[in-house]
Amino acid sequence: MNPYIFATLLFGLGLGTTLTFASSHWLLAWMGLEINTLAIIPLMAQHHHPRAVEATTKYFLAQATAAATLLFASTTNAWLTGQWDIQQMTHPLPTTMIVIALALKIGLAPMHSWLPEVLQGLDLTTGLILSTWQKLAPFTLLLQIQTTNPVPLIIIGLLSTLVGGWGGLNQTQLRKILAYSSIAHLGWMVLVLQFSPLLSLLTLLTYFTMTFSTFLVFKVNKATTVNTLAISWTKTPVLTALAPLVLLSLGGLPPLTGFMPKWLILQELTKQDLPALATLAALSALLSLYFYLRLSYAMTLTMSPNNLIGITPWRFYSPQFTLPLAVSTAAATLLLPLAPAAVALLIT
Repeated sequence: MNPYIFATLLFGLGLGTTLTFASSHWLLAWMGLEINTLAIIPLMAQHHHPRAVEATTKYFLAQATAAATLLFASTTNAWLTGQWDIQQMTHPLPTTMIVIALALKIGLAPMHSWLPEVLQGLDLTTGLILSTWQKLAPFTLLLQIQTTNPVPLIIIGLLSTLVGGWGGLNQTQLRKILAYSSIAHLGWMVLVLQFSPLLSLLTLLTYFTMTFSTFLVFKVNKATTVNTLAISWTKTPVLTALAPLVLLSLGGLPPLTGFMPKWLILQELTKQDLPALATLAALSALLSLYFYLRLSYAMTLTMSPNNLIGITPWRFYSPQFTLPLAVSTAAATLLLPLAPAAVALLIT
């Protein structure tokens, strides 16, 4: 792709998200989401592979449906209440419609079925943008909506954690596993959204750090299936030793970074007198943990047939820029001691 066009599209991505961040009017927020979608579509289809084109088409249809629903809901809200302001959502009908539209935008269950299919058709770099940056704008709108009834969000959140866990169990494609991981993590964020928005934001940032690191690990190893991970020790032995820590951090095991948001969310749900919900969420995390353990097992405990051709690649210097990988891997594994500072911020 031409560097000027590439730079313009990246600028469009940034502009769309920033517009949505800065808007207090539903029309401006909708416009930001549309700019965002239109900017990423050429990036998704840039390789002209049939699967990439198919994934782009599916993504466009899902996003267009969500955007149309969002526009219809905000117009209905203006008709019923005379308000276009994002933080003045008082009527339950348009509020519920907007929550459903935004859930479709970011791929929450039961509107999740497009996400694994789309992610599977993309390369790892575009998949990383889709799993992180593209979640920011819709999630910001979800944070701003003040709903009087938390039940729809709790149902969507719990369904997402369960679907994200169940869906990833029998997958062999890494990108589909990461898509289900994304659905499960977003479910955790939505569960606690109404009770502690700041905690949801902390969970989102932690998820971004861990996902960024995971995608970069797979990118360095050029891995797209579980079987390819088995030969990664011949290419990058040190990274192969560190990658399971990042994966287990995604699973939420102590003493890694990923344990902090899950622990704080379970604590918050218990404080809100929802012990059954906290128990279900904790049990659904075990489902996700299973497939992270599967990946860790494939990377570190599986010895692939190693002929001479398989052993040589690690001797060559990798031309890839590894500083972002080093920083994100350190952040994805070592930030748990900052939990007291996070709690202090949440309390204030």
